[in-house]
Order: sequence, then structure tokens, then C-alpha cells
Amino acid sequence: MNHSLVDVVEVRPLGGHRLWLRFDDRVEGELDLATILRFEGVFAPLAAPEFFEKVRIDPDWGTLVWPGEVYLDSEMLHSLVRGEPLPRD
Repeated sequence: MNHSLVDVVEVRPLGGHRLWLRFDDRVEGELDLATILRFEGVFAPLAAPEFFEKVRIDPDWGTLVWPGEVYLDSEMLHSLVRGEPLPRD
């Protein structure tokens, strides 16, 4: 079941806290999550590069997930890659 408007279809760790992402609408680009995340709370494990590189795509939600069920919203990621303001509910 797809729950988002846009899905991540490919992710590649680029070192540090950088990722290359491609979405189902063919938008693609690079993000440095160290510039947008605070590595505290549920995101604290992502501070370790070896843990950060365990990123994968959740097939049901179409977004990024790490062990321990740490998710990032695909719509937010899509906006960041496109350089657009973040969506608001």
C-alpha cells in the first residue's frame, strides 16, 4: 500500500551524512542530512556514519528507513531535493 504522494525508488549513501535519492516522478538529487537533522532522540543513531549507511527504502511506504524503524517522510525529502519549501499539513 502506498501512503505518500511521491515515493523514493533509489537511495545511495555518498559518505558522511549525504545521500543521493531518486523518486518515482524522476526527480533526483543529493541531500546532506547533517544540514537538516538534529542527531538526537530517535535520530541519534544516524550520527554514526556506519549506521547511517544502513539506509533502505521501505517498500510499503516508499520512503527511507533505518534499523529500529527510523523513517523520514518522502514528501519532505522530495521538497528538499527540489529546493522547495517544505509541505505543510
